[in-house]
Amino acid sequence: MSLAINATIPEGIVLAADSRQSYRNRKGMARIGSDNASKLFQLNQRMGIAVTGLAFLPENGVLKSISSYIKEFINRNQVEDNSVEKTADRLMRLFEEKYDWQNQLDQVKKSIERDLISKQCEILEISKRESFIDFRYKGPDGVIRSGVGSIEPISFIMAGLNQDGSHQVFTCHIPGEKKKNRDSNERGREYGASWIGQTDVVSRIVLGFDGRIGNLPFVEEASKQLNKEIIGTQLRSLEYVIQWGTMALQDAIDFCTLMIETTSAIQRFSDGIKANPGDLPGVGGQVEILTITSEEGFKWIRKKKITVHDHIQMD
Repeated sequence: MSLAINATIPEGIVLAADSRQSYRNRKGMARIGSDNASKLFQLNQRMGIAVTGLAFLPENGVLKSISSYIKEFINRNQVEDNSVEKTADRLMRLFEEKYDWQNQLDQVKKSIERDLISKQCEILEISKRESFIDFRYKGPDGVIRSGVGSIEPISFIMAGLNQDGSHQVFTCHIPGEKKKNRDSNERGREYGASWIGQTDVVSRIVLGFDGRIGNLPFVEEASKQLNKEIIGTQLRSLEYVIQWGTMALQDAIDFCTLMIETTSAIQRFSDGIKANPGDLPGVGGQVEILTITSEEGFKWIRKKKITVHDHIQMD
C-alpha cells in the first residue's frame, strides 16, 4: 500500500515516500514484491507527485505500472503551461479512464454475493455506493451483520508552484475525489502536512487517533446521539500543535522521513490491530525525498540509484 507524505512550509514543499511494492498472488495472498519501487515523480521544474495504492493496471492484456502511465502523461501533456490544479484534474481523468473502476466495483459486488451464498447466508441488502459496496446479511446463526466491500484505490498527492509563484497541494483518490490541502492564496491553508496510503501510524502520532476509531461501538453509539462534526472536533483536540508556519525546510524533511520510518518500524513489530489483525507491512525500503522551492524549483534530496550490491557481486 505504501505511505507518502507532504509537508508545506514557508521555505517550500517537501514530498516523501517509501519504496515498497506489494501485490496479491493467485491465491489472493498479499505479498511484498519489491523494496525498490518509485513513488515520487517530477512533472516539471515546479511540480511533483507522490503515488500510493494500486501499482499496476491492465492494458491490452498486459499489466502496466502506474509509473509508466505518469511518464506517458508527462510526455503527452503540456504540463509546463498548466496550473497545479489543472494538472491534478488531467491526471485524475487519465487514471479514471485506465482503471475502469466502476466495472471493478461491479465484480466486487458479484464476489460478495457468491461468498455469502456459499456460506449459506441470507442477503438482506447489497448495494453499490459511489465507491464501495454496502451490504447486510443474516448468517446461519440468525445474527444480522453488515459489511463494506471496496477496491484498492489509486491515490496521489499533487504539489507544486503555479506560474505566478503561488503554491498548491491536492490529494486525489480514484475512486473518490480531489481535495485541496494547501493554497498560498487562502488564509489558514498556506502550510501544513498531508499523507496518503497506510496512514494509521502517522494519524495516531499527529492527530491522536486513526480513522478506524469510528468502527468502535462506543463511537458509533455516540454518533447516534451527537453530531458527527461535534465528535470530530473533540477528537481533533488530541492533535499535536506543530508550527508549520515557522518550520525550516530541513525540519520538514526530517518530519516526513521520521513518519515513514516510524510506520515501517511499527509494521515490522506488529500484525495489525486487535480489532483487525493480519495487516500487510506495506511500508518499507528507502525513503525518497524531493523539495520544491521558489529559489531552486524541483530538487531531489534523496533518490534511489540502480547499482550492484556487494553481497550479490560475482567475480
